[in-house]
Amino acid sequence: MPEWLEIVLRSVFFLIVLFLITKWLGKKQISQLSFFEYVTGITIGNVGAELATKVEGNIVHGVLSILVFAFAPFIAGLLSMKSKIVRDLVEGKATIFIKDGKVMEANLKKEKYTTDELLWLLRSKDVFDISTVEFALLEANGDFSVLLKKEDQPLTAKDLKMTVAAVKENQTVIMDGEILDEPLSTIGLNRNWLNTELDKQGVTIENVFLGQANSNGELFVDLFDDKIKVPSPQEKPLMLATMKKCQADLELFALGTESNEAKEMYNKNSEKLQKAINDVAHILRN
Repeated sequence: MPEWLEIVLRSVFFLIVLFLITKWLGKKQISQLSFFEYVTGITIGNVGAELATKVEGNIVHGVLSILVFAFAPFIAGLLSMKSKIVRDLVEGKATIFIKDGKVMEANLKKEKYTTDELLWLLRSKDVFDISTVEFALLEANGDFSVLLKKEDQPLTAKDLKMTVAAVKENQTVIMDGEILDEPLSTIGLNRNWLNTELDKQGVTIENVFLGQANSNGELFVDLFDDKIKVPSPQEKPLMLATMKKCQADLELFALGTESNEAKEMYNKNSEKLQKAINDVAHILRN
């Protein structure tokens, strides 16, 4: 067998081996790495590359070496779940950079971070004023977490004592000009609804690169041709406008009738509709 062909075959073989081992180790191996996982990951890759390019290497010994390094973080993970001491040693601990609004200079120095780097980390979290920060820390995996002071945190519906409707995940119902039936059925919609919405926007399924539907029955589409602009869905604003018009009509009917009984009925239903508008206005405006 030619040497170049043997190198190709060995490379493919070890690529598959490394892929399977990485899948076995889980997503954490490629996202949130501890110090230990970082070292073993690099070593496994180096062993695989070394054996793939050196024809005289022993494949069995190479696979055995990779398995040893792959098994090590697995054992470390089991021990970490059972022991806080092992977990802190293997995965590390978070380091506080700002506490009670005060920068912890000693911790910055310990982690070898400069003031400029701290400010950069804050900006990456959309924080440009350090005086608004109550608490900030560098996580064990390198992520940066920030808690703003209470008065600087954005208002929520809970703060305003408002009841809002639950938000469900948008579903991708069109991809590359093809309808995806499973996501459609997930939110209780079908192809007839989809075709109707596409007709409203004046586009055909073949021209749609990506289409997403939400639980409110709104369809957002992105076309292959970026020069064509598709109007945003207006169902909710139209519904709010219709409700307001109906409420105004009831008030007019009450003013225009001579019958006290009819006037009372119109006013009563106008008040009910106004209450309903107040309850749903914050939903229909979004």
